[in-house]
Amino acid sequence: MKLTQLALKNYRNYASVDVGFSDQINVLIGENAQGKTNLLEAIYVLALARSHRTSNDKELIRFNQDFARISGTVNKTIGNLALELVISQQGKKARVNHIEQPKLSQYLGNFNVILFAPEDLGIVKGSPAGRRRFIDMEFGQMSPKYLYNLAQYKAILKQRNAYLKQLRFKQAKDLVYLGVLTDQLAAYGAEIITARAKLLQEMAKFAAVIHGDITNGREVLSFDYQSQVAKEARSTDETAYAALSTLFEKYQQREIDQGTTLVGPHRDDVAFIVNENDVANFGSQGQQRTTALAVKLAEIDLMKQQTGEYPVLLLDDVLSELDDQRQTHLLKAIQNKVQTFITTTSLDGIAKEIIEAPAIFNVAAGQLTKEEPLRD
Repeated sequence: MKLTQLALKNYRNYASVDVGFSDQINVLIGENAQGKTNLLEAIYVLALARSHRTSNDKELIRFNQDFARISGTVNKTIGNLALELVISQQGKKARVNHIEQPKLSQYLGNFNVILFAPEDLGIVKGSPAGRRRFIDMEFGQMSPKYLYNLAQYKAILKQRNAYLKQLRFKQAKDLVYLGVLTDQLAAYGAEIITARAKLLQEMAKFAAVIHGDITNGREVLSFDYQSQVAKEARSTDETAYAALSTLFEKYQQREIDQGTTLVGPHRDDVAFIVNENDVANFGSQGQQRTTALAVKLAEIDLMKQQTGEYPVLLLDDVLSELDDQRQTHLLKAIQNKVQTFITTTSLDGIAKEIIEAPAIFNVAAGQLTKEEPLRD
């Protein structure tokens, strides 16, 4: 999968841009606040119909303009796809091959990206909520069914929490209705848990190999999926549903007393284990960064396995955060395999001797200027 062409209109600080890209390495170089990250964000939004930097779509529209438009041509094994996303005060409209999509869910999955930013180096030691967002964002790209189940789960969870609050304050008393919501939540929650268990297991295999390569075999990485549903019950939707239903029954009164849902995949987490120790609590900063790098690179292989296409990789100023060994491993891992976009303020300190003929773009005040490729 390659993004061959990108056009922006009234996006952030870009008035108008139409640019073609290399199908290998693209380096966006410029000072801070000139638009490098904005361009990477635009690629991300074209893929996922949402920003990783803001939940307010209006911030994506250039100042004093009514709309922003992102369009691009994506080359896949099935051929070229023309994608377009228009963001206005009224919402978003998405088109695939010039045909408007009735729902954004029908648009998602046509173009897959993986973003690696400095904050991702903290995924190992960050919050469980951050790791859940990471899991849901990536697995949602790989599986429309996962994305649908997650959306349904979140909607019912919101309803159930609201009703639990009503029960807590004696504003409602119908436990039959609570039971209906609970059953629906258990059904969608079970499918989410079984999908997570399967995909995390596959990702762990890729990550273990990568981590072993980076550490020259000195360290062994594994994942520990932490769910209230026992490991032996995660193999099928039916067993996970039965286990969740039992847990809901056990915690029902406590949930009513607290006015919130205490059971389900919205409380899951994943721990990263290096040489049998939780690297978040017992690993060095170097081990934590190596683990984060292995996890992000494992996403690439997992997405290829699940979708049949390599995703596009977005590296937002992350190379400057990695030492030479990790940087070299990252660049070697993606060379000639994954189309990559790299933002940086300087080429100094980047292991450019192992980047073969990148396309280089200078970014200044929302304008792109292409340079000749690097040569020895």
